[in-house]
Amino acid sequence: MSIREYTLKDSMMYFIPILAMIIIPVVIWLVWNVKTGRYTNMDVSNRVQRKTLYIFIAVCVIAYLLFHYIKNGSVDLVMLFILILLFALQVSNLFIKSSMHTAFNIFVAALFFSLDWKMGLLWLGIAALVGITRIILKRHTVKEVFMGAGIAFMVSFIYLYCNIQFQH
Repeated sequence: MSIREYTLKDSMMYFIPILAMIIIPVVIWLVWNVKTGRYTNMDVSNRVQRKTLYIFIAVCVIAYLLFHYIKNGSVDLVMLFILILLFALQVSNLFIKSSMHTAFNIFVAALFFSLDWKMGLLWLGIAALVGITRIILKRHTVKEVFMGAGIAFMVSFIYLYCNIQFQH
């Protein structure tokens, strides 16, 4: 999307804060918690262990959203909906360990769909493969993958609706 909408410099100015405020801290958090034994694995397959992961990612995303708002005077709609998806997954985690991998890939499919419906469908296929692999690897049950997918479809639908409204 950045390449399509912005210059390389503008794309980097958008991506570097996401890298510095979300991606790198989350990777460091995961590695540190696995090395110290707080997390069993990098997947954070344990529902109890996931609670702290969700909270940490949410704090990072909120920090980025505040930074983006202060810097640009606007809300980053994509990151706002990633936060909403994260909160929905956190709530569902109280009842069932929904597949975060499947959910985020379905949301990415919605992001691509808002740009090009063919790319959206292609990524939806990738999301389905991700869901299948989560079951094959025994990280999730079929029910948990469908729960993650269902949550992501709802959040993605609302994102697409809002995205259409803000474009007009």
